Amino acid sequence: MNLAPLAVAGLVAAALALAGSRPAEGEPVSALPKPTPQQAAWQDLEVTAFAHFGMNTFTDREWGEGTEDPALFNPSAFDARQWVRALKAAGVKLLVLTAKHHDGFCLWPSAFTEHSVKNSPWRGGKGDVVREVAEACREGGLEFGVYLSPWDRHEPTYGTPAYNEHFLNQLRELLTQYGPITEVWFDGANGEGPNGKRQEYDWPRYYALVRELQPKALIAICGPDIRWVGNESGVAGEDESSAQPAPGGGLRWYPAECDVSIRPGWFYHASQDAHVKTLDQLMEIYYQSVGRNSNLLLNVPPDRRGLLHENDAKRLAEFGAEIKRRFGKSAAETHGRGNALELALGKPARIDHVVLMEDIRQGERVRGWVVEGLVDGAWQEICRGRVIGHKRIARCGPVEVSAVRLRCTDSAAEPIIHKFAVCAAGGS
Repeated sequence: MNLAPLAVAGLVAAALALAGSRPAEGEPVSALPKPTPQQAAWQDLEVTAFAHFGMNTFTDREWGEGTEDPALFNPSAFDARQWVRALKAAGVKLLVLTAKHHDGFCLWPSAFTEHSVKNSPWRGGKGDVVREVAEACREGGLEFGVYLSPWDRHEPTYGTPAYNEHFLNQLRELLTQYGPITEVWFDGANGEGPNGKRQEYDWPRYYALVRELQPKALIAICGPDIRWVGNESGVAGEDESSAQPAPGGGLRWYPAECDVSIRPGWFYHASQDAHVKTLDQLMEIYYQSVGRNSNLLLNVPPDRRGLLHENDAKRLAEFGAEIKRRFGKSAAETHGRGNALELALGKPARIDHVVLMEDIRQGERVRGWVVEGLVDGAWQEICRGRVIGHKRIARCGPVEVSAVRLRCTDSAAEPIIHKFAVCAAGGS
């Protein structure tokens, strides 16, 4: 794994383990946990986006020092609505904006630092990126989330107890000035402060403030509601489960998010304009994230103009169109309860994908399954697995079948299948 991108997002294993040890207050812990309504709705989003944008965009870096001149920030053609249009073409349902990265530069006019857009030439110092993005999301039908880096290389109180008050003040600004927030993204980067000590983050107070001011918001990564999948390649485990071990025993609902950038870096670099991921690469990521019971968080970094680059926008449109082409219409589908579901196709059809979904609002019940196809009058196994969860996409064949059946070979309770579909999708 490339350590630099990992550090940029701040997804260090120690911080992740720390976050994973904190179930939400009052969170149910049982042998068959269920999602909160907010978690279930978030999993329905499936494809979401990151926008890494800030001082690093203008210094051509991935990590800022916190000493950059705010005058450098000046996106000449900033248009958040263009971001939303391009992301919607890919089927994105939520956008998470890096309101403050590790350099401490704030994309809103924070009252608690001078290192922000208020001291930049953009919009004559009267601009507010967070506001414009939040409004564009609402107008365009996307949900909105904020990334706020706990590590702040600019703030002089970092590394002292006073920093927690500073962080809470800035968090309060974001939670009270920009309307409903669906996801609050805390990473685990933790650099040394001026006294040579690492900052002791007051996570319980951070969480409490989110719960107080945005009670429907989910707290991600270093938080109790959404977990990091464990890499920055957009790849979940073959049988990624939302039911995860809880401290003290039992299981709790803790779904996975797969973050990956559409480019090699997380921030925009002109040198990477020709290195946008191919459609085949994005589809493979889709199979290994959304198709493995996880949400995809695809980073698309705006450029120095304040726009999503033409190459990125073109690929996003291709990505969304290909998902619709492959999965927009099933050859046949059904739903139901019980350990077996059979689906007649009417006449023999060539299929190459199976899509399975549980009703996760009743818990993740299936722990073993097999799909068989009726081939020349005999049942033949075409794919199998363990977890279904919110969604499982299995590639098979291609094979010509006249009927298919799903058999749940192991389950924690009676299976409740929200969708059992077969597709002739093509593709690799």
